[in-house]
Amino acid sequence: MLSKNKEKHMKKATNISRRNFIGKSCAAVGYTTLFSSLINMKAMAASALDNSSLANGDYKSLVFLMLGGGNDSFNMLVPRGNPEYNEYATSRSNLAIPQTGAGSILPINPITTDGKSYGLHPSMGNMQQLFETNKLAFLSNVGTLVEPITNSTDFYNTAFKKPLGLLSHSDQQQQWHSGRPHERTNIGWGGRIADLVQSMNANDSISMNISLRGTNLFQYGQEVIPYVINNEGSIGILDYEDTDPFNVLKTNALNSMMDKDYNDVFKNTYINTIKSSNEASQSFQTAIDAVPDFTTVIPANNDLAEQLQMVAKTIAARDTLGFSRQIFYVQIDGWDHHDELLLNHANLLTEVNDALEYFNAVTEELTIAESVTTFSISDFGRTLTSNGNGTDHAWGGNAFIMGGSVIGKDMYGNYPSLALNNPLDIQDGRLIPTTSADMYMAELAKWFGVSNSDLDMIFPNLYRFYDSGSGLPPIGFMNI
Repeated sequence: MLSKNKEKHMKKATNISRRNFIGKSCAAVGYTTLFSSLINMKAMAASALDNSSLANGDYKSLVFLMLGGGNDSFNMLVPRGNPEYNEYATSRSNLAIPQTGAGSILPINPITTDGKSYGLHPSMGNMQQLFETNKLAFLSNVGTLVEPITNSTDFYNTAFKKPLGLLSHSDQQQQWHSGRPHERTNIGWGGRIADLVQSMNANDSISMNISLRGTNLFQYGQEVIPYVINNEGSIGILDYEDTDPFNVLKTNALNSMMDKDYNDVFKNTYINTIKSSNEASQSFQTAIDAVPDFTTVIPANNDLAEQLQMVAKTIAARDTLGFSRQIFYVQIDGWDHHDELLLNHANLLTEVNDALEYFNAVTEELTIAESVTTFSISDFGRTLTSNGNGTDHAWGGNAFIMGGSVIGKDMYGNYPSLALNNPLDIQDGRLIPTTSADMYMAELAKWFGVSNSDLDMIFPNLYRFYDSGSGLPPIGFMNI
C-alpha cells in the first residue's frame, strides 16, 4: 500500500459541483427530469461540426458506459502466452485467471501484434465473438494524465503535474467525465460537445444528452443539460394523468395551474417551465411507445441490457423526436472490489458481456450499427497485487469500444508489463497510463464530428499528447 501521507496527498478531493447543486435544488421542487428538458437550444452554430459529417446529414450517437467503482481490467484483458502470463500470475497471485483448463482465459487474435498473446476473462464469450468479428476493440492501459509521465521516478518528481485526487473515486470520475484532470469543474466533455452540435437537432424541447442513470457531470454543458429517463422511458410528473381518484384530482389541479396566466413574471416563468417540460416528457414517451418491439431477445434480469434497450428505442424514434446527434449515458456500479474480486467481477462481466451482445444485435436489427459507438470508462484500474481477496485503487487500466465504425479485432495503445516493480509501477502494481484519457475521448469526439480546432477547447491538455493539426487520428480505433 502507499504510505498514509502519499495516499492522503493523492486522495484530496472536493465533491462540490453544479451537478450536486442542481440535483438538490430540483429535488426541492420534486421533478429533476421535468426541469432538465427545458434547454436553451441556440447555443452555438452547427457549423462547428466537421464539414464531412454535416455534408452527409447523417445520424450518430455516442453511448458512454460507466463501470462505476474501478474495474479490475487486467483481469478483463489478460496476457496469455507463457512468459507474459507467468509475470501476470506472479503479480496477481491468488487473483489470477487460469491460463488453461476450466474457467480459463478466452483467446483473442488481434490484427496487430506486439509479439505476445492475449485473451479475455472467461465470462466474456460474447465479447470475444464481437472482437473476432471486427465489432469491438480494446484500448490498453489508458488513464487520466495532465502531462506525459513515463516512469515511477518522474511520478515522484514534484516537477511533473499529476491528476488531482489520483486515488479518489469522486475526483477520478469527475476527470473522466470532464476531460480536465488538472482542475475541478462543473462542465463535462459530453456537455461541451452538445453545446457545439445541439442546434443540428430539430427538437428544441428535449436535450440531445440523455441519461439512463440520473444526472451526471459528463453531460452537463454551458447550455445543455442531460434529459433523465429510466428503463421504461420518460419520468415526467409523478402520477400525472393516472386514473387513481386522488391522482385525477392532482392532475386536474396541475392542469389548472399550468393553464393560468400569472401577472407575476416569476410565477409565469416557473409555470411555463413546468408546462413546456411536461409537454416534452409526454412527446418523448409517445415517440418511444410507438417503436415496435425488437425481435432480438433481451437477456433476463439484466439491468444494463434494459438501459441499452431504452437507448435503442430512443435511437429508433430519432426521426419522430427530431435528432441527428445524441449522447447517451448508462451505468453499472459495483466494481470497487476490495473483497471477493473473482466472484463479483465475474458476475458483473457476465452482465456487461450479455448486454453488449444484445445491444449490438439490436443496432444491427435497426441497421444503425455504424452510427452508434459504445465505449467503456471506469474510475481507475486496480492494483496488480492482492490485498488478500481483492484489489485496491490504482491508475491505468483497459477499456473497450464497440460499434460498426470501430476498427475492431485489434488492441490499441501499449499493453504494459505486469511484472511488479517495472518502470510504470508506482507501488503495488499501480501502473502509470501509457495512453492519456484525452486521446481516448478526443478520438470519440472527432468521430462524432467535432472539428480539430474545437478538440483543444474541449480537452485543454490534449496538445501535450496529440497534435490536432497533424491530420492523423489521436489513436486510430475509429473509422473517421
